[in-house]
Amino acid sequence: MKRIGVILKIGKAEAIELAKELLPWLRGKGLEVFVDEESADILNMKGYRRPDIPGLVDLIIVLGGDGTLLSVARLVGDKGVPILGVNLGGLGFITEVTASELYEAIDKVIEDGCIQEKRLMLSAFIHRHGEKIAEYNVLNDVVINKGALARIIDLDTYINKQYVTTFKADGLIVSTPTGSTAYSLSAGGPILYPTLNCFVLTPICPHTLTNRPIVLPEDFSIEVRLKSPNEDVFLTLDGQVGFSLRQGDVVEVKKAEFATSLLMPCERDYFNILRTKLKWGER
Repeated sequence: MKRIGVILKIGKAEAIELAKELLPWLRGKGLEVFVDEESADILNMKGYRRPDIPGLVDLIIVLGGDGTLLSVARLVGDKGVPILGVNLGGLGFITEVTASELYEAIDKVIEDGCIQEKRLMLSAFIHRHGEKIAEYNVLNDVVINKGALARIIDLDTYINKQYVTTFKADGLIVSTPTGSTAYSLSAGGPILYPTLNCFVLTPICPHTLTNRPIVLPEDFSIEVRLKSPNEDVFLTLDGQVGFSLRQGDVVEVKKAEFATSLLMPCERDYFNILRTKLKWGER
């Protein structure tokens, strides 16, 4: 790996300070560095548009939190560029490398000594009047959710074209294994080991209390039709991109044609991460 992209969380002072040390260190190893233009302006150096960086590099280092990494995963898309996430945020389920571990982790990456995990992604398509009007890819989740003042919404739900039920709920979450520790978990969904090839459908506050999350194989597809006339309903992608839905709109969700490659610490212990982040065993 000779060309390294570095993308920072916008407005994160800690990320800027770390980059001031990291960039000369990378160049000292003979590596060519590509920094996003928003951060490059602050660092007084040449920068590159974020969408262009995946096509220029062999590896992307993300200095920020899980949210920044999610946005970068969507940028990478089908280019297959591996991502090394450095946690400068809060919980940090997918940005697992700490700032103190960064230099050792990069050395191991250069020596091909780090684990590279393939993480399933989802594609979401919005159909209106039989026409596809939007398409998105996500690493965490696709969520249909009502607004703060909206009533419970009705969602006709089909799996592999077979009718399942009409959920009367605040919404639905379709989550990847990577995203199973995010919104889906707070809505009562299961934790899926992040490299599993499956996804989970989780209702949000369903009116029928027997409605429960369901885990589905990776080759299944889900279609959800908004039956309610309520206009205050939104589709959110990774909690970062929003799309307003109308009555009759159909949201189709299925496995994306590509995966995200995440570089993991060599001594990484996922169950220790769960114990630490979720405070299991504490009183």
